[in-house]
Amino acid sequence: MTGTPDHPDPTPLTTPEDPRDLVGIGIGPFNLSLAALAEPLGELDTVCYEQRPAFHWHPGLLIDGATLQVPFLADLVTLADPASPWSFLSYLKTRERLFPFYFAERFHIQRAEYDAYCRWVSEHLPGLHFGHQVDAVRWNPERALFEVDFTQLDADGEAEALGRTHTRNIALGVGTAPYVPEPLKPLAEAPTVPVLHAADYLDHRELLLKAEHITVIGSGQSGAEIFLDLLRARPAGREKIHWLARTEAFAPMEYSKLGLEHFTPDYTRYFHALPEAVRDGLVPHQWQLHKGIDADTIAAIHDELYRRTLHGGWPDAVLTPGVSVRTAGRVANTRVELHLEHLQQGTRSRLTTDAVVLATGYRERPIDQLLAGLDPYIRKDSSARPRIDEQYRLVLDPSVTGAVYVQNAERHTHGVGAPDLGLAAWRSATILNALTGRNPYPLPQRTAFTSFGLTTPEAPAGAAGRIGEQRGNLVRLKS
Repeated sequence: MTGTPDHPDPTPLTTPEDPRDLVGIGIGPFNLSLAALAEPLGELDTVCYEQRPAFHWHPGLLIDGATLQVPFLADLVTLADPASPWSFLSYLKTRERLFPFYFAERFHIQRAEYDAYCRWVSEHLPGLHFGHQVDAVRWNPERALFEVDFTQLDADGEAEALGRTHTRNIALGVGTAPYVPEPLKPLAEAPTVPVLHAADYLDHRELLLKAEHITVIGSGQSGAEIFLDLLRARPAGREKIHWLARTEAFAPMEYSKLGLEHFTPDYTRYFHALPEAVRDGLVPHQWQLHKGIDADTIAAIHDELYRRTLHGGWPDAVLTPGVSVRTAGRVANTRVELHLEHLQQGTRSRLTTDAVVLATGYRERPIDQLLAGLDPYIRKDSSARPRIDEQYRLVLDPSVTGAVYVQNAERHTHGVGAPDLGLAAWRSATILNALTGRNPYPLPQRTAFTSFGLTTPEAPAGAAGRIGEQRGNLVRLKS
């Protein structure tokens, strides 16, 4: 068992003479997947650090009834090891819920259930240390080890002790951060103004429902779910909700079976092999693969709006795509005025509202400060971004014999699948195969019917000999 805020784990320390094999920084779903698949590999001494006191996955968006956009098989381990004790089905078995799940016939589970499953893993998997904030990472060339400095936090999040861990390899999984557009930052940072990111929606839902008029900004799945939740909670004829988006339409997510093959290892390899300029040009045009709205949510919104017309009249709800927020300001400290521009019409308007929910997505969390001590060793591309090899390692100076693996910080090198839960187990297995220099998790050579190019990048196939030849990936094998 891992520690709790009231009974924290002893500060995990190592000496240079007895370093870890792998230190994970951050405990979100991706490093949790890595830790779960690393656990049965007895030769690996693995720990993970997380500054939060416990595991939580987007708690502000666990709206009642909201489901994952990937099947339950996209859990932490199944697509690499279906027999793992850390699978979602194993979780259901411990809860005596296998038969109810069987009869429910649900391929897509609720977000709240996925969060509960991950929390179960985090509470039982050894080597996870919550309440530990990693402050700095350095390479010690004399000892050929990474030094990871951290602060152990108490139950109130205050510094309690300092520590240092030595490790041969690092897995960076610090996740993403809510994105607030520049025009709205001053309002979101002012506590008296009801402008908040969707990440905090449930914490402020009751306050939002009391607002006379609400504006939701953002055309993705979160924006759609929040709009639907607010709509259902407002009286018919007095909804007073605006839903605005920059995209040209409230568009459905690409969910065709061949379209979904963009989230396969085959496409990831194809994308990684493309020239940098081609990759950069592709990503913005693939937004509908991951930023659209699932068809069921679109249908539910239309059904709810239609239901409100049955007795005549139209709901007081305005849905307008193709709109950008130029500037924004406060009106009498209690309302917000949004200055809007319609991108196709070239027209401008103003909207006064009592509350704003920013469903404007997330951005990769900056790692420059955390890895400042490694900056001289990190090789970068023409846009000053870290170069990342096919096995998810930062490309470092050859003098660094250890490896830094990244999870969900590689969209510019590996494509739209980087943040997708469906590739979590496969990526974790790829990392562990590379790290151990053998093949604990055999991976398929082909995963898609689509051939994405005229020439196909070679699949790694998990061969230990080929992987083991690469620099900085072998660990000490324990007897």
